[in-house]
Amino acid sequence: MGLSILMAALLAQTPAPLDVTVPTVAGVTADPSCGGRSQLTAMATCVVTTQVAVEGVIDVWNGSFAEQGWLPADGADNVIVYVKRRPQGGCDGMQILAFADGNVASPAAPAYLAIAAIPGDVCAAQPAPAAGPASPQ
Repeated sequence: MGLSILMAALLAQTPAPLDVTVPTVAGVTADPSCGGRSQLTAMATCVVTTQVAVEGVIDVWNGSFAEQGWLPADGADNVIVYVKRRPQGGCDGMQILAFADGNVASPAAPAYLAIAAIPGDVCAAQPAPAAGPASPQ
């Protein structure tokens, strides 16, 4: 279900350019089909590796992203959100989604990583929720 919610959130956004250098890691290759998820291809850059290797790939990427000023700011199962302060104020954001093929759990089975920019200023204050009707006293 998490993948469906994230994909719906991504589909509602306009893709933004991503200012990050993703390091090359042995055993990781580009996957223009995003693991057969055509909805992701319009908004994300995808790679494929194996399920056993995916954690090591993320560790290498985390180190490289930190050197570029990207900080992990949030996350959930299989999602990491990063932010980077802009020199003029505000923040850029990106997210990485890890996913696999259905219910196949095997060290050698494919694991995918989708990297996408988060449009807008992710550090901007969020508008306050609209006030609901006053409760009777």
